Amino acid sequence: MFVLGAFAQQKPAKNKLVQFSGLITDVDSNRVVPYVTMSNLNTNEQRSANYKGYFSFVAHPGDTIVYTAVGFTKTQVVVPQDLTEDKYTAMVKMQSEIVYLPTVNIYPWATAEEFTKDFLSMKVADDDMEIAKKNLSRQSLGGMAQTLSRDAGEISSINWRLNHDRALNKNMVQTNPLLNPFAWGKFTQQILNGDKSRSDD
Repeated sequence: MFVLGAFAQQKPAKNKLVQFSGLITDVDSNRVVPYVTMSNLNTNEQRSANYKGYFSFVAHPGDTIVYTAVGFTKTQVVVPQDLTEDKYTAMVKMQSEIVYLPTVNIYPWATAEEFTKDFLSMKVADDDMEIAKKNLSRQSLGGMAQTLSRDAGEISSINWRLNHDRALNKNMVQTNPLLNPFAWGKFTQQILNGDKSRSDD
């Protein structure tokens, strides 16, 4: 009876469950890789890591987990079979997949004939002096002043002048003439006396 009871308490290795947890990072920069898809090849189950690259799910010892993500190569991790505990933690490193695309040159001409036509009709200055005169002309400088954005020095100078004017005129409050009693008294006196300016004319 004792031997049979001890044999019944032993669980088969294939039915043992392990809490598999870990963190997925990039092998080059050690940055977390979010939302990685994890596929268990033994049970055909799929799970996904969170936005911080953390995952935790139940697996069996000996299961093969495949990690896939956009821009990274596939990575496989096998859960060890000789685990003494019911939990297993791993740091999964994924290699970024670099795809070298061929160089593409973009031209504003659809055909070689259009390029030849524009090249022959192009006006080129004789020397650098003509180019400098054209760039420093009144029309060119005026157009650049209207289109170019202000740099940090100009913005700082304008802000300093505005703050200086506000500080100088802080105590100079302009009064409203409609609220001036002397102006109302003068206006009433002109009404009572009549418009002498027009009568004199």
